[in-house]
This record gives sequence, C-alpha cells and structure tokens, in this order.
Amino acid sequence: MIPYTAVAVLIAALYVGWTFYSRAQSAKESEQAIQAKQEESRKRVNEQIFGSGEIKVTTFLADPGHLAKGQSAQLCYGVVNATALKLDPVPDEPVTPTARHCIEISPKKTTLYTLTATNDKGQSESKTLTVIVQ
Repeated sequence: MIPYTAVAVLIAALYVGWTFYSRAQSAKESEQAIQAKQEESRKRVNEQIFGSGEIKVTTFLADPGHLAKGQSAQLCYGVVNATALKLDPVPDEPVTPTARHCIEISPKKTTLYTLTATNDKGQSESKTLTVIVQ
C-alpha cells in the first residue's frame, strides 16, 4: 500500500504541474490575442491608407508657400496606388510615385503647380497648389 505522504506529494506535484501548465496556456492565449489585435490594427491602417486600390494624393504642399524673388521652397507630395506621376510645370528633379517625397523648387513668378497621379487602370487624381512669389 502507498503511504499517505506519497499520495500527498503526488497530488501536490500534479497541482503544481497543472498551475504551471494553465499559466503557460493563459500567457500563450494572451500573446495570440495581442498579435491578432496588432494584425487587425495594421489591416485597418492599410485600408485607410491604401483603400480599395484607388489613387490617393495624400500630400501636396509647398514650404514656404510665399516666397521672395530668388528664394526656393520644398514642394512635397505623397501618393498611394499610383504607377505614374506628372508635375506641371516640370521641375528640374524627376518625380516618381511614392508615399512621401520633397523636391526643391525656385519659381521666378507666382506659379500654379498641378500634380497628376495615374495607375494602370487609367484612373487618375489631380491636385493643384499655388506658390506665391512677391
């Protein structure tokens, strides 16, 4: 017959083992829940930014927007889901479809800039911006 102390030690060992196992399972489930939440957040952000594949001009600005003659400014743009980009008037530096890029401009007079983004489906979006030179 097994002594009572051996049974008590066996029960204690099973209890301790079960405690460690259940805590490990809880930690694993918590980690999976956190990862699922982060993935859902990433998907939501991607959907907001990239949407359903439609072209979006996310940024189009000049800093500064008012210049004295001879000064230069940074013209910054950002587009998503575009395969081609055109800036009119054509700058010295080439423009390419990207999430964010800035080029230096030095207009001699007040100038209306037009940014046109297009994709392979023939969709396009245009934005205009006026840089004032005084």
